[in-house]
Amino acid sequence: MAGGAARLLLAALLGALPVAAERELRFRPPAEAPVRLFTEPELARYDGQQEGQPIYLAVKGVVFDVTSGKEFYGKGAPYNSLAGRDSTRGVAKMSLDPADLTHDITGLTEEELKSLDDIFNNVYKAKYPIVGYTSRRILNEDGSPNLDFKPEDQPHFNIKDEF
Repeated sequence: MAGGAARLLLAALLGALPVAAERELRFRPPAEAPVRLFTEPELARYDGQQEGQPIYLAVKGVVFDVTSGKEFYGKGAPYNSLAGRDSTRGVAKMSLDPADLTHDITGLTEEELKSLDDIFNNVYKAKYPIVGYTSRRILNEDGSPNLDFKPEDQPHFNIKDEF
């Protein structure tokens, strides 16, 4: 009889496991907004021109929420021209020239590329949360997935919570 009771208890416990597992698998909304994919026109909507709307800018295809720096990136601010677009070249060259406000890094010098990496890691990734990626970073020109894509990590942001 003791063996039968043990089997009954084991069956009851095993039957309870799927319920516990189901509870664990239930959808939980993320603590923050999920990371998303931005096309150029979508990103352009977050250029800092509308009061109360977030301000986003992309560097190296990574979209950052720079709203906390609206005194730099908001309407009429000194670096507003960087907002609402992928301004990788402008950041690398420390240029606000409209011709440099692009994702294209063709022809940059080693010094400019080093500057880009330093600013990307020590300013943007260190100070502003990642909210997404440009479609150019995740997708190939033909629309197929970029198999080399790897999400960025941030030392004080928990990126796994964003996916």
